[in-house]
Amino acid sequence: MKLAACDYTFPKLQWEQTLRIARELGVEAVDVGLFAGRSHLDIQDVFTDLPRAARRVTEALNANGLRIADAFGQPGTVFEENAVNHPEGSVRQVATEFFYRLLEFALRCNGSHMSLLPGVHFQTESEEDSLRRSVDELAWRVEAAAKVGVTLSVEAHLGSLIPTPQAASRLLDLTPGLTLTLDYGHFIYQGIPDAAIEPLLARTSHFHARGACPGKLQSTMAENTIDFDGVLRAMRKVNYRGFVVLEYVWVEWMDLNRVDNLSETVILRDLLRGLETASLTPAQKV
Repeated sequence: MKLAACDYTFPKLQWEQTLRIARELGVEAVDVGLFAGRSHLDIQDVFTDLPRAARRVTEALNANGLRIADAFGQPGTVFEENAVNHPEGSVRQVATEFFYRLLEFALRCNGSHMSLLPGVHFQTESEEDSLRRSVDELAWRVEAAAKVGVTLSVEAHLGSLIPTPQAASRLLDLTPGLTLTLDYGHFIYQGIPDAAIEPLLARTSHFHARGACPGKLQSTMAENTIDFDGVLRAMRKVNYRGFVVLEYVWVEWMDLNRVDNLSETVILRDLLRGLETASLTPAQKV
């Protein structure tokens, strides 16, 4: 199991401080977020001078014995803003430019994985039209990323056009090569059982782990209802090789600022490590 942390778990700290926490947590890598209006690394500063920004990120990661696990980009302050499937061509052009710059950033940081949001259903059109435009836009992005050795994924999330396992599967079926950044919490919140989510693991390249329960997108581990033991067993069955990311976040949206991120991250880390150790044979433990 390859554990990673997120630089956006601790938004009240300076960016370099988040890397020191990741180092102390004993993880291998860090997800670096470039989120419009709310990430440690300002999108405009990064994109204005990509070589300089990538040097800063790479040097800071190296100094802490870390590497980049994922470049996670969100070009808008709300899901509709600069969405990949926006009905207006001029807005989609902004999303296109964002994609290419994020891809270059990932490459300059020696990254091989990047995550985007899949788009939303625009109320001025049918859900099918919004989906088809998303498919068209994501298809060429998958190819462009693959040409330079980068795996592209999208996160199935509340508020997107793929809020359920069935919708996520359909988008993947229509977009060959596209993978998922999977967070069970977005489904558990809706009361969808683990068994209905598990098949998505075979199509997942990046995994976000945090506590969740019905009605709470992010919960303490005491409240958590996700069967992480079952998740790890399912990962072994499908030969999952991506990162398992400790992804507690702290934002007002969906009351995601009601949890002690540091304590819960440590509790989850220890749970995952304990479950992994328990699954090893005596020979593997030696």
